Amino acid sequence: MSVERHIAGMLQQIARQQDIVEIAPQGSAAKAAAMAHVAEQYGYTYGMAYRTGYKNSLVQVRMYRDPRPDARVREAATITTHPQAGNGGTVPGLSQGSLKPLPEAVGAVAVLKDLITFDVMAMYIADRGQKVKGYLGCAVLTVLLLIDKSPVEAVASGAAVALLFTAAFKVGVIRRAKITQRLTAAGFVAVRDGQGSQRFLRPGQQLPGHANPFAA
Repeated sequence: MSVERHIAGMLQQIARQQDIVEIAPQGSAAKAAAMAHVAEQYGYTYGMAYRTGYKNSLVQVRMYRDPRPDARVREAATITTHPQAGNGGTVPGLSQGSLKPLPEAVGAVAVLKDLITFDVMAMYIADRGQKVKGYLGCAVLTVLLLIDKSPVEAVASGAAVALLFTAAFKVGVIRRAKITQRLTAAGFVAVRDGQGSQRFLRPGQQLPGHANPFAA
């Protein structure tokens, strides 16, 4: 799907003044962040992100309509400045015809990319139960390999898979820690959602899950 069609589809949701807008561009978190930035210019705020689709190939981003007065002012200004957005015209914060952020939007898009990446990576960060299952799987693999291979080869293969599992887990933890540092430095607040997962919110924002994430 072309960039224009992705933008047009998102703007159609926004035009209906939906409380929740779903964004699912094909590709990376960077593309999703660029579209999320556009949605913010129309009075929405970031809610959450996760992977979906065939083999989890799509990054799905959920944006919530921001009820604050300044969001409506921002929306009105954007509509006035970009009347043909989604129809071949300019799009707020992006180079025309692409999802490349303009210089003045690079910082904001980078923050959104960190938020999206942090949430998406949650499904790859193993908790204690997942680790146990992973290592049990390695043990089962070793036993199965003993049927056709020598004990030395079977153990070596099982150990190699366990090592890869451990390395992948540690890389994810390190990468998330770096994102945490950047988001904290940008003023975001770390909280826990109902499932115990760590999330980052702007000051004054509540956890998503309702139409008004800024409600007191």
